[in-house]
Amino acid sequence: MIPDGAPNSELTVRLAPGVGQFDAQEWNALGGTDNPFISHEFLSALEDSGSVGEGTGWNPVPIVITDTQDRLLAAMPSYAKSHSRGEYVFDHSWADALHRAGGNYYPKLQIAAPFTPVNGPRLLLSNPSLAGHLLKGAEVVCEQNGLSSAHATFVDADQLPMFEAGGWLTRSDLQFHWLNRDYDDFDGFLAQLASRKRKNLRKERVAAIEGLRIERLSGDDIKPEHWDAFWVFYQDTGARKWGTPYLTREAFTLMGERMGESLVLILAFDDDVAIAGALNFIGSDAIYGRYWGCTREVRFLHFELCYYQAIDIAIELQLPRVEAGAQGGHKLARGYEPVKTWSAHWLGDSDFRAAVADFLEREREGIANDQVFLDEKTPFKKGD
Repeated sequence: MIPDGAPNSELTVRLAPGVGQFDAQEWNALGGTDNPFISHEFLSALEDSGSVGEGTGWNPVPIVITDTQDRLLAAMPSYAKSHSRGEYVFDHSWADALHRAGGNYYPKLQIAAPFTPVNGPRLLLSNPSLAGHLLKGAEVVCEQNGLSSAHATFVDADQLPMFEAGGWLTRSDLQFHWLNRDYDDFDGFLAQLASRKRKNLRKERVAAIEGLRIERLSGDDIKPEHWDAFWVFYQDTGARKWGTPYLTREAFTLMGERMGESLVLILAFDDDVAIAGALNFIGSDAIYGRYWGCTREVRFLHFELCYYQAIDIAIELQLPRVEAGAQGGHKLARGYEPVKTWSAHWLGDSDFRAAVADFLEREREGIANDQVFLDEKTPFKKGD
């Protein structure tokens, strides 16, 4: 560990060709085990499966800091990007504005867990004093390689001051998370809802599973045939949402092999035929709903597999919250509450930076107003 005030000559800040080149234990020692999406297992599975890399527009270029003995001291999961797909923090209007002004927005540097709108650390540090070196490294990478900007998306709120200290612009948005207030079971959660909302949720759960069998699978219980079925569901959703699914079939196999105990695959069967599924990741303090799909539309089945089953699991495992992905105002009526998410942005062109800073100031006011409005619309009992 490098002490505070260590001379820069003891450090090397460099680009690496991928997370997979590092020892898993060494990488995970920096990021911790709380969040599965910055783990070596997840990020290397994306690389090894071809979900990121050549031809995807997500070129892995992690920025790392090593010492004179080549020990990994800090890291930033980073990608050179030629588009803005798969990020969930939308900057298309920024790209259009810079293009109209005669500049090029792409390529850019993305600091993120690809295809994953989940809060987490973006600066993986053995010592907090290294944060500034990492951020400066990202800026230098942009300047030396003709990248317009650097964007750290879904930044853990605890790390936001590090980006602000480096002069990066910050941006907020809203997601809907379910918060576990020490419920003993699902009925305990329902008891906190207004009567009409409580009845609606009960009816939805009954209707969703009528005539179906629900199975939860984890670890070695997830067999190749289960992944095959889920791949069909995922392709259907991906084709409708994004045009082309982001993950390859091999990604699910590798995630199952490398982090299967952190996965919960929920499948709905009609007799012995799987017709829908949802994949969840388990962290130390949350369950994360990530992918869903179906081959047959069943009313309310999406809510059951993606929202209510996740609540059941969170209560059983005593996890503080459920994060069920980006957007989705329909989550509000099902007990998911508006929560802020954060991103941080470095822009090389000073005029462009000033314009974006002005936009963000106005946007923040709107986000704050939206959160107040949505808080009033939650289904929980209101005070007298």
